[in-house]
Amino acid sequence: MEIKRINLALQGGGAHGAYTWGVLDRLLDDERIEVEAISGTSAGAMNAAVFADGMGRGGRDEARRALDAFWANISQASQTGPLQPTPFDRYASGWNLDHSAAFVAFDMLTRMLSPYQLNPMNLNPLRGVLERSVDFKRLEGCRAVKLFISATNVKSGKVRVFKSGEITPEVLLASACLPFLFQAVTVDGDPYWDGGYMGNPAIFPLIYGTQTQDVVIVQINPLGCDRVPTTAAEIMNRVNEISFNSSLMREMRAISFVTDLIDEQKLDSNAYKRVNVHWIESEKQMRGLGVSSKLNARMDFLLHLKAIGRQAADEWLQGHFDAIGRRSTIDIKEKFL
Repeated sequence: MEIKRINLALQGGGAHGAYTWGVLDRLLDDERIEVEAISGTSAGAMNAAVFADGMGRGGRDEARRALDAFWANISQASQTGPLQPTPFDRYASGWNLDHSAAFVAFDMLTRMLSPYQLNPMNLNPLRGVLERSVDFKRLEGCRAVKLFISATNVKSGKVRVFKSGEITPEVLLASACLPFLFQAVTVDGDPYWDGGYMGNPAIFPLIYGTQTQDVVIVQINPLGCDRVPTTAAEIMNRVNEISFNSSLMREMRAISFVTDLIDEQKLDSNAYKRVNVHWIESEKQMRGLGVSSKLNARMDFLLHLKAIGRQAADEWLQGHFDAIGRRSTIDIKEKFL
């Protein structure tokens, strides 16, 4: 059996991270695939930490069980909150919360009041979920999978990439800290917001910090849209998609530029790493999900996303396994330039 190693780059996207759960679940099924490292942001960071902790504890089967338990814990924690889709939501807008009175009121409040006013006690239900789902003491010494977790420094505006051995609950909460919902998370004396603003996810740690030349990007946020948004909610949703994809698009252009120089023998291939880029996405299905559905953690929705992710990963493995280690399976120029 031919074993091939890959690096994974996992985007963030709230509840949409369950799509990545499905992708990871399918990759774990295939014993021909080994993961050297994962770069993750927000929900992608949490998926990465749970995956690595499970692999370190008991290999593939344990990683799969750990991911299942994590997303079950996410859904269970959400059931006590007010952000639940109404029957009309499910009928009219699929999985979105656009017609939920609680969501509309919450959305308006977050535009007028900061989390320092709305949530002065700084309560975050994700902390309890993470502490139940990940053994951070064990993760500190785990080397089964290298981790690179991105967060945005509020003061400097720079991305900070936390590496294996540095991953704590605060690091993961910082990586997922949307500034309109949560107070900035302090790590090593510095305040951090969601890593998606500066790296969703960051690719450069996988280039400079690993041996593997194949990077598989798991896309959650759609790159394109079908029509010009006209309502306030549609415009906000599209702005969110563009802003959280911008850093990734810049890195893809840089990779394309360096790859061309290596191929043209203008750069020393021994000094510069040639990267093979692969892409797992379900653009068509994810385009139909509004930003409000990122707060929908009902188990039926999470399992729906997981199924889409599994199918996308299965199709990618069937179509592109032979290309791993040899060439990219996307045309970066066509997709990003």
